[in-house]
Amino acid sequence: MSLKSLDPRVTRLNLPEGEVPAMEPKPELDQFETYEAFHQKKEGTAHTYVGPVHAPNEDVAFLFAKEQYSRRFPCVGLWIARTENIQVTPYVGDQENVYETITIDEPTERNEQAEPYEIFHLKKRGKAHAHAGRVMATSYPEALAEAKKAFGEKGPIVNVWVVKSKDVLQSAEEDKDMWTTIPEKKYREAIAYKVMDKITKYKEENKTTTAQ
Repeated sequence: MSLKSLDPRVTRLNLPEGEVPAMEPKPELDQFETYEAFHQKKEGTAHTYVGPVHAPNEDVAFLFAKEQYSRRFPCVGLWIARTENIQVTPYVGDQENVYETITIDEPTERNEQAEPYEIFHLKKRGKAHAHAGRVMATSYPEALAEAKKAFGEKGPIVNVWVVKSKDVLQSAEEDKDMWTTIPEKKYREAIAYKVMDKITKYKEENKTTTAQ
């Protein structure tokens, strides 16, 4: 007798009742990796998190992010980081500072060469992480400790992201021309199509025709 189930997908397997089939080894991941994209709206502003993309490598992720997050609005720079390379602190309330709620071990000595880390702060739930600055450290915990010293007093901080600078693909200064298609890219924004003008014109014409 085959095993019956309320789920027809199980019933279609014709599994013998009372027996549990051997588990097949899980196949290797056949999906693209996840990358996080950070967008700079104009010169001098912080790179702000805009969302994830799935891609086979960071170069393709950069292209996907450019197409997805910089086509409709002004953009002068883009950063890409593999999700697994971003270390995340716990979340706290909007009026709290996460640096004050977590224990950060101060390094006693440095046995390795320090390298740059990028720090991103979330100031309020529902908003986006924004680049707070760069610190030099030999590990993620040390980078968090250095970030607390450098940026920990800048008001409520709900959450912190830490990533090594070398793990961030950044658009270069010489690549600025990749963003210069049409000034401000207004041709991409819905407001530029003036749809309401066409609707209003259609209503007026239709009203005249009906009246006749």
